[in-house]
Amino acid sequence: MKIMTVCGHGLGTSFMVEMNIKNILQELGVTGVEVEHSDLSSVGPGDADVFFLAKDIADGGSHLGEVIVLNNIIDMDELREKVTNLMKEKNLI
Repeated sequence: MKIMTVCGHGLGTSFMVEMNIKNILQELGVTGVEVEHSDLSSVGPGDADVFFLAKDIADGGSHLGEVIVLNNIIDMDELREKVTNLMKEKNLI
């Protein structure tokens, strides 16, 4: 399974979310999940199975497929909840 974190213009925000997701996956004991980051203009539907986007660019990423929208990209509790729910949904935990 592959997760892509996406931000609007640069790569800083998406890289931060990528690192946080990797930490959460490690805490959960999940292996075999690849996590990468990109900007919205460079990413396409085939680049990942699931895309994490900030609320402000969610409309621009609606073409990507399975999208998880983050209301607050620095809220670790929200991210942890959404990653955990995703891993449960995919039967990885």
